[in-house]
Amino acid sequence: MWIGEAYKYRDHLLRLDPESRHRRFGGGVSDAYIRNFVETTVWLDAIVHGFFVDGKLRGAAELRAIGGRFSKEAEAAFSVESDWQSHGVGSALLQRTLLTARNRGVTHLHMACLADNRRMQQLARKFDAELSFDFGEVVGEVAAPHPTPLSMVREMVSDGHGFANAILDAQSRLFKAT
Repeated sequence: MWIGEAYKYRDHLLRLDPESRHRRFGGGVSDAYIRNFVETTVWLDAIVHGFFVDGKLRGAAELRAIGGRFSKEAEAAFSVESDWQSHGVGSALLQRTLLTARNRGVTHLHMACLADNRRMQQLARKFDAELSFDFGEVVGEVAAPHPTPLSMVREMVSDGHGFANAILDAQSRLFKAT
């Protein structure tokens, strides 16, 4: 996602049902918290990938370095609106996040979730994460392989595809408006 699409991310997070919001943030958070979170922290050092349907963001994955921009460790956080859960959205977002992490030299990707978040635990296991239980939450750790020329090309092609789709979507909305 581009920085100019922060409002789409904010709106997506605000649309999350109470259970999904609780799971995304590890507890209950207010609308004001989400607005502040998106406006002040997300775009500083995070990469956000999105799943769009008809121009609306329905799922997102955040990748953020732990301990500085050039750290070899990062954390990932995911959110998928309830109507789109169990349809492969989380898998697609995690796959894209793993590729991005790999190409940035991240060797360990941490994904924390609440102990009752079975969907996230299944997703982490699907990608061979080691899960550990710690004070009511589950921490999944996925070791990312080193970048290769092919993985770099895969990310560039994926980014180019996303950019082309965004341009076509914007054009189609312009034609509908006239």
